[in-house]
Amino acid sequence: MIAGELISNIIPPLRTSDTVRKALDRMSEFKLYHLPIVNELQYLGLVSEEELMEVRDTDTAIGALPLTLLNSFTFENAHIYEVIRLLSELQLSVVPVLDQQKNYLGLVSIDKLLHFTANLYSVSEPGGIIVLAISNRNNSLAHMSQIVESDNAQILSSYINTFPDSTRLEVTLKINKTDLSGIVSTFERYDYEVKAVFNNTNHDDGSMDRFNSFMNYLNV
Repeated sequence: MIAGELISNIIPPLRTSDTVRKALDRMSEFKLYHLPIVNELQYLGLVSEEELMEVRDTDTAIGALPLTLLNSFTFENAHIYEVIRLLSELQLSVVPVLDQQKNYLGLVSIDKLLHFTANLYSVSEPGGIIVLAISNRNNSLAHMSQIVESDNAQILSSYINTFPDSTRLEVTLKINKTDLSGIVSTFERYDYEVKAVFNNTNHDDGSMDRFNSFMNYLNV
């Protein structure tokens, strides 16, 4: 998936002739705290809600203000991981997308990205979740898949959580089956440490946060 495939066309950019009031109203409407400023196809930068809130005369045109614009963007052929990196590291609510000539094409909003991520990790698909603790030397997804498939099930999605200064990993598996007892027993027989199991009859709200950690850190 590349950035150009997640562009949202329902959120129009600002122009330098737009007033501060119009900019704040648009941010409120779309529940964003950044918007790009674009004249024709020329991308000028991102303006923040925080800076606009400090302007006393909200009828002032944006172009007449000495604003500190963020020069953050990505190209249309950039991998979606680059969009995630910008959203997370810079705490943005949108990422502008440009073509190779640096013409403005649109933006990727954090809301659009969250919907994409939910689909990517099969969040809405029925099934159960297993969280394994392993060392990085034992990180064989092929072997984990064999264990799951031996119980007539499939892995719908997976992700790995690493820890600083440690060889320990947490692997979260979303499986298209709610009765995970047989799969859990097989993992334990192969000396995997099963840290948590979730299905329709066994919910642990504290541990479920681990499965949603990737989603939560994007919700900046």
